[in-house]
Amino acid sequence: MKRNESSVDRIIRAVVAIAAVAGAAVLGMTTVAGIVLLVVAAIMLVTAAVGWCPLYSLFGVSTCAVTTSTSSAQDEVGAAS
Repeated sequence: MKRNESSVDRIIRAVVAIAAVAGAAVLGMTTVAGIVLLVVAAIMLVTAAVGWCPLYSLFGVSTCAVTTSTSSAQDEVGAAS
């Protein structure tokens, strides 16, 4: 699994998970809405901890910064001119 979440994305997921747990506590942990919120919280926490989202992979999305190499063939050609 290649990481496809940025640090900001992971922090937002953790905050959403905490809010979902709080919402489940307010609505009641055993209600349908509470259980749905707990499942959402679990998914958000796991993806935040791992740094990989299966839906991002499915749709080809990545919020990670793109790394570029400092030396490439294009740079060498440009430097020779």
